[in-house]
Amino acid sequence: MFEVVKTEGRARRGVFTCAHGTVQTPVFMNVGTQGAIKGAVSAHDLKDVGCQIELSNTYHLHLRPGDGVVKEMGGLHKFMDWNGPILTDSGGFQVFSLSGLRKITEEGVTFASHIDGRRVFMGPEESMRIQSNLGSDIAMAFDECVANPSTREYVKPSCERTLRWLARCKEEHDRLNSLPDTVNPHQMLFGINQGGIYPDLRVWHMKETAKIDCDGYAIGGLAVGEPTQTMYDIIDAVEPHMPKDKPRYLMGVGTPSNIIEAVARGVDFFDCVMPARNARHGKLYTWEGTLNIKNEKYKTDPTPIDPTCTCPACQSFSRAYLRHLFAAGEMLAMRLAVLHNLHFYNELMVRIRAALDEGTFEEFRRTYSGKLDVPIGNS
Repeated sequence: MFEVVKTEGRARRGVFTCAHGTVQTPVFMNVGTQGAIKGAVSAHDLKDVGCQIELSNTYHLHLRPGDGVVKEMGGLHKFMDWNGPILTDSGGFQVFSLSGLRKITEEGVTFASHIDGRRVFMGPEESMRIQSNLGSDIAMAFDECVANPSTREYVKPSCERTLRWLARCKEEHDRLNSLPDTVNPHQMLFGINQGGIYPDLRVWHMKETAKIDCDGYAIGGLAVGEPTQTMYDIIDAVEPHMPKDKPRYLMGVGTPSNIIEAVARGVDFFDCVMPARNARHGKLYTWEGTLNIKNEKYKTDPTPIDPTCTCPACQSFSRAYLRHLFAAGEMLAMRLAVLHNLHFYNELMVRIRAALDEGTFEEFRRTYSGKLDVPIGNS
């Protein structure tokens, strides 16, 4: 299922295998929340920009079109015509992002739907059933992602409850995989570490979480308000207690520099809405730093976004044209920009893996970690 084939310091070069294919790690998972990448990007486009794993959202697909509909259509792979690996998050992040619309109990979480206000209950068992209906390759355990900072008095019982929820997730997940009509009987389960910004709680929770046999383990609840260095410090505290033979996933992170620094700390899997979201607002990534394509200086610039890039946008169009599309409010602007940024992130992972293969990751880190997030001209 997962093999670490090479290391450099704590950085790991691995190979992950699941029901829908083999993945080279470290890997960035492209986020298709509702079965599509925002910006008019389809599953077919993901193949063109080098995506290895697609990530979709349990809560959103449960509300619309309904996980029962997706199961009836043969599962999420067939529904969105993507034949590669899929990870589904558990709905736990919505416990954080919809904090004004939910109530938490030991049984689970009651949401007021952000679409029509109807009451929706989701607990560990419900989350597992929804993800089983979707048929993803990796199901995430149901957890509570707390805001940072939160008081220790709140975080401690929260992460204790998340641990109890994981045990319930594991039992229900095993049951669902054994059923004859399960969409993907080889679906895997990843547990999630929580504990806010408190290193001792994080370490305790990771040790206890690792006692429950999961197929991989994630660090959740970061990049939600804490300083970047605090995030790195938490990874440093947790990583020694994560099983060495299982994949490690840092949820919702992050910038190119965040990814490079987390790889250096032993992380294998990443996801973030940032590349697509920034693209839709005109912020684009290049190997010289970021640029805002809406700036006046690009009005007559005939060069591609990044002259070294092989994405569909850079192969055919100029900065001037893309700037014009944004100014004109054309949907094509967002599509081309999103394709570029996703291609950049996937290419970033290709280069990280190559550096690990060649034993030059630390040199790569020194060259790019402080550069890729900085606007061109400011580095």
